[in-house]
Amino acid sequence: MGGNTYGRFFRITTWGESHGRALGVVIDGCPPGIVLSEEEINKELNLRKPKSDDLSTSRKEDDRCEILSGVFEGKTLGTPISIIITNKDVDSSSYEKIKGVFRPGHADYTYFKKYGLYDHRGGGRASGRETVARVAAGAVARKVLEKEIKGFELFSFTKDIGGKGISGIDHNSLKRDEIVKDRLWCPDKRISEQMAQQIVNAKSQGESVGGIVEIVVKNIPMGLGEPVFDKLEADLGKGLLSIGAVKGVEFGGGFNLSNLFGSESNDQMNKSGFVTNRAGGIVGGISNGENVIIRIAVKPIPSISKEQKTIDTKGNEKIIKIEGRHDPCAIPRINPVCESMVAITILDHLLMQKSIGGIK
Repeated sequence: MGGNTYGRFFRITTWGESHGRALGVVIDGCPPGIVLSEEEINKELNLRKPKSDDLSTSRKEDDRCEILSGVFEGKTLGTPISIIITNKDVDSSSYEKIKGVFRPGHADYTYFKKYGLYDHRGGGRASGRETVARVAAGAVARKVLEKEIKGFELFSFTKDIGGKGISGIDHNSLKRDEIVKDRLWCPDKRISEQMAQQIVNAKSQGESVGGIVEIVVKNIPMGLGEPVFDKLEADLGKGLLSIGAVKGVEFGGGFNLSNLFGSESNDQMNKSGFVTNRAGGIVGGISNGENVIIRIAVKPIPSISKEQKTIDTKGNEKIIKIEGRHDPCAIPRINPVCESMVAITILDHLLMQKSIGGIK
């Protein structure tokens, strides 16, 4: 099975399955001398953990990491960093009841057709549990970026859940430390409660809901991105679309730009710089110094308790009702995962640009 490695200059390889003994990541290309501790990584992992409420799964993993290599006396060595997160709350019993029956919306069917077998215990590598290793790697990438880029900021917020959303947000007024205090990472308390109700209503009907997450990156230098095929937004799109629940990505004005005239879509300039930021901080595949603005579409969690039609591995038609412990919405647990993929991608491009002497 390929496709477990991401990046070129800052390269990560993740491993492990949802119901296996552990998950982890090997990071290659991290610069030496970066102050790094397990507690700093655990702080990011905690943001991905389910909350103790009716909006999250009841599976409770400690998600405490252990750094096995690449860090000595609190600093990175420049050698591969290996991080492990042990699974401690695995319960595969509900999956034994549906072994050999494909779950609609999951990768069971496609994995089976591709490999001739699949891990029925929560989906194995296709499970959202896999993303815990990405967040660990993202924590390392964030540490490097904060050292290398003055004033670097990266945060995300929940823009919509189940059709309940916010608009007209001033990105300059947002701070990550404040956003994460809200249980759904929504900067508008009133809308957050409406979002929560959407999740509760869906869960009571045996359903799940999706939504939209917006990601903002501030103060990244101009010049990141390699035309033609390694454009910055192309790689950011790849990283974000590699997250299982993400089904769409847009930058800046995104799809709405298709409804504008060229004069309305263009970001005009004056002596002070760009007047608008409809491009989302990237033009011609290269960062232009403005905030990078990204939005992702998150599909509903496919594990629902409603009865659904499907087939088994022998082609027999079946009715399936999924039991077990599942999130009724991937948001906000997916938010730190998105931030991690953005941090990893931007650091990869920063190191690439430094390798050709483009940024001092």
